[in-house]
Amino acid sequence: MLERGAPFRERDLMTQPLTAAELDVLIGDRPVAMFLNPRSSLYQERGMATRLPSREEAIRLMAEDPNLILRPVIRRGERVVARPDDETLAELAT
Repeated sequence: MLERGAPFRERDLMTQPLTAAELDVLIGDRPVAMFLNPRSSLYQERGMATRLPSREEAIRLMAEDPNLILRPVIRRGERVVARPDDETLAELAT
């Protein structure tokens, strides 16, 4: 976003974690798996690649451990994307 000159607000999830309520709204009706970071130690320890937690449990865990959230998460209007590719990022920046 910065490289493309698009205005944005940044939030450091480590110093200002998202609450479970904020995550619930952000994720909306999208699959929670789209927001889980497979490189997170918690993801690996719990074997989430083969046993995803329920939506509620995943949101609770992401609120407790921001490393479990795939980043960056970008929201523009109603569109929310975690770790977008370059093409999607360009679309969001225009």
